[in-house]
Amino acid sequence: MSRLSPRVALIVPVFPVLSETFIVRQWLGLIERGWDAHVVCQRFDGGAWRRTEALAASSVLRRRVHEVGSTQSVVRAALHLPRTVIRWLGSPLATFGHGRKLSSKGLAEMLKRLYLDAPLLAIQPDLIHFEFGSLAPRRMDLGPLLDARIVVSFRGFDLNYVGLDDPDYYQPVWAGADGLHFLGQDLLSRAESRGYRNDKLSRLIPPAVDSSRFQPAPRDGSGGEASLRILSVGRLEWKKGYDYALRAIKQLVDDGVALSYTLVGAGTELQSLAYARHELGLEQAVRLVGSRPHGEILEHFQQADVFLHPAVSEGFCNAVLEAQAMELPVVTTDADGLSENVEDGVTGFVVARRDPGALAQRLEQLSADPELRCRMGRAGRSRVMEHFRPEQEITAFEQLYRDVLASTGA
Repeated sequence: MSRLSPRVALIVPVFPVLSETFIVRQWLGLIERGWDAHVVCQRFDGGAWRRTEALAASSVLRRRVHEVGSTQSVVRAALHLPRTVIRWLGSPLATFGHGRKLSSKGLAEMLKRLYLDAPLLAIQPDLIHFEFGSLAPRRMDLGPLLDARIVVSFRGFDLNYVGLDDPDYYQPVWAGADGLHFLGQDLLSRAESRGYRNDKLSRLIPPAVDSSRFQPAPRDGSGGEASLRILSVGRLEWKKGYDYALRAIKQLVDDGVALSYTLVGAGTELQSLAYARHELGLEQAVRLVGSRPHGEILEHFQQADVFLHPAVSEGFCNAVLEAQAMELPVVTTDADGLSENVEDGVTGFVVARRDPGALAQRLEQLSADPELRCRMGRAGRSRVMEHFRPEQEITAFEQLYRDVLASTGA
């Protein structure tokens, strides 16, 4: 490798995404440790960039983000073409060599791929990291085409329900990737059930939380508010299971438990959840507050007593880690990696998914025992600070990259 620092391209659909702070943290962490790290995205979100404190003030960082041209819209493709041509002219040998390798696919496909691959031709990465597994199956030829190593991350939805109708959907990844990253053991097991033979270099690297940015409010276990303040934070999608949360809240209200439930987030299920809230007569108990900036979300964490995450499908869940960092006991389900996230009976309770009665039972138990809430909250923050620190996460990715580059002779 001729460069002093390996060049890494992180491949994502959209960048930045306010709910995907882990990508920003990984990228910045690699740069701080001397890696020549770039982001390649299908769409750059300038509004989200300006709302992300760590990014907004840096024009230098912006030059490390490369947007791929669109082939879905003739207008967007035309607008992006001048930038693409500049990239081709900036790396003529790489562009010519890439075109020659693709010539057997026919002229139309060759031109399309030269257009789509232009950012990578300009960067010439030593390693390409697909941050979501579903992005990778049709792009595994980039490794040999660019003489780059390939790492693929699996974070939950990609294994839990993408491509389930095709038993060989991820076979190109199992065959072509040089390294694989899974958030936890559950996802590794799911990969094996979908054809992975555990014959590639792989690592289990869970998410991390910067505990300095998540400072809990003082909690003395004395009870405080007479009404239990329950919080959920997440995208309003079917897999989050919020309809089961509303049924659990209904049961608690009918049983006379004083409570309030705040759900922070936006998404496709907003209308159905608003209707369910009305149908269950929970307008006074349940607030749907929509998406909120980071500072307001922290205030919601600080004001809550319990965090509720009733998911039916989940890779690991950053919000659950953040709740534990904020000293909130968590009531969640056994969906996928959540049992690795929450230590049942210690930092919260893990119940069977799709069981609103079990959720209600654990919430009522916590409502009646402020000291238990306090004890579980402290245990949760201690666990996050011991096992889910950002520096541990970045170190693990660095080691994965080094092992991949070394094992292939790069």
